[in-house]
Amino acid sequence: MADLMRVSFTIERGLYEELENLLATTQYKNRSEFIRDLVRERLVRDSWRRNEEAVGTITMVYDHHQRDLSNTITHVQHERHDAILATTHVHLTHDLCVEMIMVRGPAEQIESLADELRSHKGVLHAAVSMSSTGKRLR
Repeated sequence: MADLMRVSFTIERGLYEELENLLATTQYKNRSEFIRDLVRERLVRDSWRRNEEAVGTITMVYDHHQRDLSNTITHVQHERHDAILATTHVHLTHDLCVEMIMVRGPAEQIESLADELRSHKGVLHAAVSMSSTGKRLR
């Protein structure tokens, strides 16, 4: 088991009530795990701001009938092969596809790849879901 520390802190009544309301809308079994995850979320966000190594997913919806778009997307991924861990392609409709691209590298490199992909005509949306390599989350 992890080396746990017991802490206490002071919080305004209104903010405490908001915390309890938030907790009530989740499936957390206790307040401690909820607060640990809030801290982890902030650590992940801060690591992205500092351009540390990160992992993430780029989810991209595009019109596969757009001329040469599939080839362009594949070419971009080959050019950035060092950052790409895996790709999943799904046919949403006759016209639309979605790709989920799992990536790893400096946060700016991941954001840059997403920007490059979303800049092509026919890409309707591309979003980055950021996470961490987990090194600082324990």
